[in-house]
Amino acid sequence: ANEHLHAVRDEERFATRRTPPLVLEKERVDAPWMTTTTTEVPTPRQRTNGSLTSGALMQHMLGDSKSLTEAEARVPYRDLRNEAAMNPSALRRRRLVAWRSIPESLNFNDEENEVWRTKQAQLQYTNRGRWWTSVSSTVAKRWGLTFVVGVLTAGTGIFITYFTQLFTEVKFDAVHKILAREHAGEARPGASFFAYAGFNLLYASFATLMVYLEPVAAGSGIPEVKCYLNGINIPRIVRFQTLACKALGVLFSVSAALPVGKEGPMIHSGAVIAAALAQGTRSVSLLGIDWRVLEFRSDPEKRDFVACGASAGVAAAFGAPIGGVLFALEEGASFWSTQLTWRAFFAGMITIYTLYVVKNAESLWSTAESTEMFSFGEFVAFEDGKANFSVWELLLFIVVGVLGGLAGATFNGVNRRLTVLRAKWVKTKGARALEVLFVALTCSVVMYGIPSMWTSCTKRPISQVTWTKQEKDIAEKLVQFKCKDGEYNELASLFFTDSDTAIKQLFHFREVGSFEEDVRTFSSLAIFLFYVPYTALACVTYGIAVPSGLFVPSLLSGAALGRLVGHLLHRLDAQSGTFADSGTYALVGAAAGLGGMARMTISLTVILLEATGNVQNLLPLMLALMAARWVGNVFNHGLYDIHIRLKRLPYLEEELPHVLAERAATASQIMCPDPRVFPPLAKVGHVYDVLRACRHECFPVVDDDGDRQLCGTILRRTLCMIIYHRAYAPPGETPATRPDLKTRALSPLLSSAVFERAYPKYPKAEELVVTQADRECWLDLRPYADTAPFVIQDCSSVQRTYTIFRTLGLRHLVVVDAHNRVKGIITRKDLDEPTLEERLGWVDDLEMDAYQHEAHPSTMARFSV
Repeated sequence: ANEHLHAVRDEERFATRRTPPLVLEKERVDAPWMTTTTTEVPTPRQRTNGSLTSGALMQHMLGDSKSLTEAEARVPYRDLRNEAAMNPSALRRRRLVAWRSIPESLNFNDEENEVWRTKQAQLQYTNRGRWWTSVSSTVAKRWGLTFVVGVLTAGTGIFITYFTQLFTEVKFDAVHKILAREHAGEARPGASFFAYAGFNLLYASFATLMVYLEPVAAGSGIPEVKCYLNGINIPRIVRFQTLACKALGVLFSVSAALPVGKEGPMIHSGAVIAAALAQGTRSVSLLGIDWRVLEFRSDPEKRDFVACGASAGVAAAFGAPIGGVLFALEEGASFWSTQLTWRAFFAGMITIYTLYVVKNAESLWSTAESTEMFSFGEFVAFEDGKANFSVWELLLFIVVGVLGGLAGATFNGVNRRLTVLRAKWVKTKGARALEVLFVALTCSVVMYGIPSMWTSCTKRPISQVTWTKQEKDIAEKLVQFKCKDGEYNELASLFFTDSDTAIKQLFHFREVGSFEEDVRTFSSLAIFLFYVPYTALACVTYGIAVPSGLFVPSLLSGAALGRLVGHLLHRLDAQSGTFADSGTYALVGAAAGLGGMARMTISLTVILLEATGNVQNLLPLMLALMAARWVGNVFNHGLYDIHIRLKRLPYLEEELPHVLAERAATASQIMCPDPRVFPPLAKVGHVYDVLRACRHECFPVVDDDGDRQLCGTILRRTLCMIIYHRAYAPPGETPATRPDLKTRALSPLLSSAVFERAYPKYPKAEELVVTQADRECWLDLRPYADTAPFVIQDCSSVQRTYTIFRTLGLRHLVVVDAHNRVKGIITRKDLDEPTLEERLGWVDDLEMDAYQHEAHPSTMARFSV
């Protein structure tokens, strides 16, 4: 009878369990892994002047379920679905997480159950009296895999750089030959354009094909890596197929003359390589060796390896190992440690070492050359012992930083709107592929058409004795286009070449000539006509279905803006030498452009210093980056954060959301109440039915007397593994036949190796096969339940709840009362800023005051006096 009563109570609890309503997100962008589309279903509600009537409020307080639906029973919280119709300003609050499409969270904490304790006891027994213990072996393996991460990341960078340069040279060699034939009258006018556009369309087709095969390979991958390091398990983001499509796709997209870079995808590639090495291959038949390292097949270890891989990716892209460590610390990892700092530094060091060894093999490793994938060239002082700028010009560098912040804020705002429109109108894979071809054709028209309309040709500068080898090489790469011999086209030298060459020309091309003749490098009008179209094309391109990065486009557009400012300043003083050279302003502008877009400061400063090799520019870079960040933050967030929010990913910032600082609430007001629970002993059929009926990832285990006192928690994957391996009591054996249940388990215990080998592909509830005889078998959850779960009192503030959840990297947090009874559970989705704003939004001030007396009873009643 008691068993039947508990089953009835469980069924009633499951049936009346509150689920958050699915509200249509006005500006939501579905990520490639999202397949569920939510719709808005309006429901009638009694309102007077935008608030509930007193009758409806009384019905809610009395629990009249006949008048109010389950979704309406969230009074006194706002009903966002109807409020927007009465209050247009409430449209901004129409944001609620679509729960079914949000990826699950990673588990960064060990489950302290009998499986874990048995493993610890075995390791302790094995390590007795040994100097080389299992801990020493794990540390050695960890550093060894980090070494391999650096080597493979460098190899991937070399592969991408080599084939990108090869494909680009093939394209421009063919186009320049046709241009020469046009100039000689041997080819029809316009043949070079069709050849140029044909190459670009062909390369763009291959790039979008890679995204067609693996949708998550689109974009730079930095927002996804940030979310993974924050604890969001985005599907397929760190798979080998994603790496292959990313590496192949980015070399085609860069070769297609799209305003994209390969540095962002390199960071993603390094993260995938590290994750693959940490996880190992699931095939044990490869060369007859099991390549899986069981010690690292867990979410915390995999997270740290991904952080090291991202650091190695930055080192390979810019030749900046220290900048890579700071990038992983500032922009990537949400959980950092001193040990991880050394490992990230070691990964970057090995990456640079590998680049040195491979790229200098032709000279038999005699003289070290540039090793980075993207080179800024060598910055030297014009006068020994002196900087290239005056101290009073630091104020002008701040102005350049302000301009970069404004430009970055405009770029981010426009790209955000384009992304929303793209998600609304370009949904299918075919439509996204056509969009890529259209953008590639548009870029070809602009990059060929604008130089064609620039009829002014400039004489090539004559090589001077004081010029360095770098300046001579840059002068030789000026594009003649349709000009005569000995002349070059200014816009073609920026548009009709690769980004590496264009940015070097903006950085290092000296200005010569008198004021009346203007400069003989790039005129002000030419730089302006390059900056505006290129920035617009980069804004449109970021977000299409190709692997792409924004580091190089932001640096190149910022360099053009900085050189334009320096050029105008030189025109003001008639080239008298009052201001620094335009190359210095171009470098500061490049930093401001990238800082205004991504809002990076410390890591970007060090990356640029390592890439340029000139410490004299430290202070100008710092001033420009801080100014760009402050000005940009006035208007919007960084571009990567914007895309994270558009994809509705529950990214938890280290700082408290502003809604928590403005409103007082408790954990009981944001939790999901009455979660589904299990008794310590349950039948297989009951557990299987619950797993099939819900998608919850954690279940509290409560005592069997109906008081719901918390005994522990058990994960969904653990339950599926138990049923999959049939680790339950044999048929016919019941708790009544086992008098030793206090000391022995009713069912067999699976070893920790079983769970580690299955990671991360645990069996799903839909894949389980449970017969009718199995349904009557008993399952003992006590050995598998975490008996020391993280809990929080229901009267705890939301601020403390958020801090504990975010700092400890939790996946779930059980809410209990003063008697340790389960009241609810909090997950990452409950602490997402839009969800907090929706749940903590009150109807009006009067009802808020009335409700606080009900929702926040005095905590003195919790004490027994």
